[in-house]
Amino acid sequence: MVLSEPVLHPEKSKTLLTCPLYPFFGLFHPPLTNKHYRGVPHATVIQRLHNQIVMGTCPYCQSVTYTGDTICYSCGRILANIRSDKFAMEQQFHRGSLDTTFKMTNKPTKGGVVQTHTGRNVNIMKNRRNRTRHLVLLFLVAFIMLAPQVRENIFQKWAPGIQEYVMLMAETDLAVYDNVATFTVDRTIVVTNSNSVGWLYEDIVIPTDVESLYGQDTDFSYVNGDLPSPTSIIQEVKSVNLLFTSGGSIIDDMIAIPTDGSILSYEDKTITSKGHYVWWPGYGADNNSCHVGNCVKLELHLQPGETVVFSFQATVTSTSYSWWDGSRVDTIIDGLDEAINVDNSGTFSDIELRGGGERSQDFSSPYWYDRGTRGGVAHGYAINAQEQVVLETAELISSSLPEGLQDNAYAYARATFDYMHKHITYDKNAPNPARSGPLCLEESTGDCDEQTNAFLSLLRVKNIPGWYVFGALTGDYDYWEAHGWGYIMLPMSESWCESQNIELDTCFVEGSVDVVNNKWLLHTPNAYIAWVEDPDSTGTLLNSYYSPGKYSSNGLVRAPPHYSTIGDVDTSGGKYQVKPVKEILR
Repeated sequence: MVLSEPVLHPEKSKTLLTCPLYPFFGLFHPPLTNKHYRGVPHATVIQRLHNQIVMGTCPYCQSVTYTGDTICYSCGRILANIRSDKFAMEQQFHRGSLDTTFKMTNKPTKGGVVQTHTGRNVNIMKNRRNRTRHLVLLFLVAFIMLAPQVRENIFQKWAPGIQEYVMLMAETDLAVYDNVATFTVDRTIVVTNSNSVGWLYEDIVIPTDVESLYGQDTDFSYVNGDLPSPTSIIQEVKSVNLLFTSGGSIIDDMIAIPTDGSILSYEDKTITSKGHYVWWPGYGADNNSCHVGNCVKLELHLQPGETVVFSFQATVTSTSYSWWDGSRVDTIIDGLDEAINVDNSGTFSDIELRGGGERSQDFSSPYWYDRGTRGGVAHGYAINAQEQVVLETAELISSSLPEGLQDNAYAYARATFDYMHKHITYDKNAPNPARSGPLCLEESTGDCDEQTNAFLSLLRVKNIPGWYVFGALTGDYDYWEAHGWGYIMLPMSESWCESQNIELDTCFVEGSVDVVNNKWLLHTPNAYIAWVEDPDSTGTLLNSYYSPGKYSSNGLVRAPPHYSTIGDVDTSGGKYQVKPVKEILR
């Protein structure tokens, strides 16, 4: 800091010292009166000032101080001047005494070292630091000794954001997703016939565009005359092709499959160069129709020793979307403006009042998808909301909810998701057939299908609609594997809907939940959606998806599907992180 020449104030006939920081600190700078420097040239005054300046240290903030300072111009604290006739007044503002008010040191020192009125140097921060440490340690020990419920209540009442922050900081396991990705996923199946003439019939579901409200162009409708909210496309199908080879690198046939719902009957089928049949007839009950929705049907005729490789290639643009309005949702993700949270959620009784009650009727039955009997063993329902282990687990989850949230649909669904994530491990060697929901809970393990069975079973205890979605999942767009997860329906509260001028019947969300991969009401581009379950009281559609065809057993071998990515992947839409941390409901 460079001191300028004294500036004369003619009104008071006094001279003040100024500096470049005068607008901030000039009000506190000690004046130099004409009485002290009468008759002395300005240049001499300046030189004497420079000679007299001795630097010291403020005992409170460790800023540089100068001789004559009675106040620190950095922190504003009083600096004692024992010889000053204004000492008593200084103490009035400092609220100290001769023994507790310290002078600046004669030279800069380490933090906390000050000089007493007797000239002795002491560290005023030493004991203070020790006391602070002791108090913090005492608080931590006392807090740890408290019961978990008490600690939870303290967090919720006094520091609701701290618990979640601590959990986020402690959690190292996280997933990184692309916001938007365009790719071509390939599903290849190898069929080999080693005996006499063999045959194979197979249905391959044709993927469709998927909206943020499945199958709908709009979601919210408004009572004030505003236009309905358009849905977002979370998966857009660009093209679908079916390729045939004889086991080598040369493509024998490539057939473009329409994605607009066009139909090609069996009578008008395409015949490949090797004599195989291909057609896409639409849904129907007969053998020449699709049994699960729009599909491509194959009829292969294999000679002894013949190998057929058919590849189903879908090029899609997939975009992240969140149906959860949460603090941890990255703002790069679409959907936050029309998302749900614990505060705007409706109750269990609101579910049947949304969407004409269709989802409630179609996907809230306590029993769902009877897998029948195989080998003399009855495998029962995949979703079962009446088994004792399911009912007991649902009651445990309900009892964990904060007061006032016992009938909050969102709170229960999210608490169920967190329970699954915490207590159910992933089983890489899951049995066949898959575990039911009750068995998954009982054994505390399961793969994607099995954990979805358990999750949806727990939701249906409270009549929350939940259904299946199937496709494939990848980590780096290199290797894919078949995957299954869930969709759920949650209502917004009547009060929130009214505040937003939204028609009550349209005031709800339907979102994707993947328990295994910690995706709560979140769609990510690395999840390829092949088929979303349609309503069917008989479970025939599900069974048809799981059993897409049949083939001769006399020497014919059909290998499991192999998934891969063809060509480059466009991921230029940015990235975001997802941490596996439970939500603090309050």
